[in-house]
Amino acid sequence: MRLGGIEIPSAVHCDGHSDGDAVCHAITDAPLGAAALGDIGEMFPDTDAANKGKDSLFMLAAAVARVHMAGWTIGNVDVTVITQLPKIGAHRAAMRAALASVLAISEDDVFVKGKTNEGLGWIGRGEGLAVIAVANIVRAAR
Repeated sequence: MRLGGIEIPSAVHCDGHSDGDAVCHAITDAPLGAAALGDIGEMFPDTDAANKGKDSLFMLAAAVARVHMAGWTIGNVDVTVITQLPKIGAHRAAMRAALASVLAISEDDVFVKGKTNEGLGWIGRGEGLAVIAVANIVRAAR
């Protein structure tokens, strides 16, 4: 499974038009939304065959560039992955490193945490996962 820009050994994976990295997708939307610059679907529509299998880190980098071009910098990012499996804690450091590099911020300014759904609902049954990402953006120094 690809999550947070890294490969995680897992018997399950996320299906998607791109590489299915739900963590990168949520993070991509966070600064774009904060800056009122659109969303991942507008930048990389699933109706465009060119986006089939696209690397989510590439999409995140393009969103970061759009945010920077609009005069913003990313201050920090906080991500919550809600899933029964895989467990996130063991992969947190590698995710933070991969994401920070693309976000052009310090690893200290990226946090990834995992939560379970305690066996409840479609997430608890292992039918999928959810990701919530928040980005703090600030006007770039002029």
